[in-house]
Amino acid sequence: MNRKLRVGIIGAGGIARSAHIPNYQNYGDGVEVVAVANHNKDKAADCAQEFSIPHAYQDYRDMLREMELDAVSICTPNAFHAEQAIDSLQSGCHVLCEKPPAISAHDAKRMEEVANHTGKHLMYGFHFRFRPEVETVKRFIDEGEMGEIYAAEAKWNRRRGIPGWGVFTNKELQGGGTLIDNGIHMLDAALYLMDYPEPKTVLGVTYDKIGKRPGVGLLGEWDHENFSVEDMARGMITFQNGASLLFESSFAANIAEKDDRVLKVMGDHGGADVFPLNMYQEKHGTLLDLTAPYVDKGNAHKEMVHHFVESILTSKEPNVHANQGTLVQRIIEALYESASTGKAVEM
Repeated sequence: MNRKLRVGIIGAGGIARSAHIPNYQNYGDGVEVVAVANHNKDKAADCAQEFSIPHAYQDYRDMLREMELDAVSICTPNAFHAEQAIDSLQSGCHVLCEKPPAISAHDAKRMEEVANHTGKHLMYGFHFRFRPEVETVKRFIDEGEMGEIYAAEAKWNRRRGIPGWGVFTNKELQGGGTLIDNGIHMLDAALYLMDYPEPKTVLGVTYDKIGKRPGVGLLGEWDHENFSVEDMARGMITFQNGASLLFESSFAANIAEKDDRVLKVMGDHGGADVFPLNMYQEKHGTLLDLTAPYVDKGNAHKEMVHHFVESILTSKEPNVHANQGTLVQRIIEALYESASTGKAVEM
C-alpha cells in the first residue's frame, strides 16, 4: 500500500486496550489506529484519549461509513461478533475478530461466506497458535518428524479462575462459559497441530457446580447469583481420518494448580508436550526426549496482530482461516448439544 493501513476498533474493553490497540501502534509507521467505537460513548472517548486515537464513535456503523477503513478489530461480547464482522466485511474492511467466531455455527458460516464473497481476510483471535512452543511443534510436524498425528489432548483448567469482570458469565451475551472462553484456545491449538481434520463424532459434558455459589475468586469476585454458564466442560472428539482428541476446560475446579494448561500431540513417529515444550521420539534404536530450553514465551497477541497486518500488506492468506473458525464453532456447538442431550453428536 502507498499509505498507512487505517484501522478501526469495535469495542473499547480490556482485550482492545491490552492486546489489539497497543500492538497495532507498535507495528511501525505503516499502521494507524484512526477510530474506536463503543456502545458507551464515554468509554469510547476515554479509550481514544488514552491511546491518542483521533476519532471516537458510539455506533460502529457510523465509523465504518465515515472513516474509510482498511481493517477492523472486533473486541466485543460474542453475541455481537457476527453482525459486526459481516458489516465490516461488506464495508470493504479486513477483519480480525476476537474468539470465538460467534455464538452459533450458523453465524460463523455466514461470516465465512461473506468473507469469501468480499475477498477480505477474516481472521480470529486464536493467539495461542502464535505461541513459540506451538509454532515449534508445528514446524516439527510439518517436516514429518512426528509422522501421522492420531491422538491429542487439550486442557486448560483453573482452580478458581472465574472472571470477576466483564460479561464472561452471561450466557445471553457470551453463548457459554469456560468452553467458549479459555477452552477454545486449547481446542484450536490442538486442531491446528492436527491440521484441522473433519470431525466425526462429539461427546461432551458440562457442569456448573462452583460458579453458582459464592467462593474465593483468584480472578476477582464473580456474581454467583447471575452465573448462567458452565464452569467446566469435558469432551472427546473423533475425526473422519481416525484421529481423536480429549478435551477439558474449567473456570473453577478443585485441583492443585491455580492454572493448568496441557497440550499433547501423539504421532506414529513422535509426540510432544507443548507446555512446557518437550518432544519424544524413537531413533536409531533409542528412545529420545528432546527439550528446547531457550524457547522464549514471546508475546502471542503481538505476533497475532502483526501477522494480521502483514497478511493485508502482502495480500497473503493469514495463518488463521475463516473456515477453521467455522469448524471449531461447529465442534463447540456439538459439545454443548451433547452435554444437553446426554448423547454423542454425529457430525
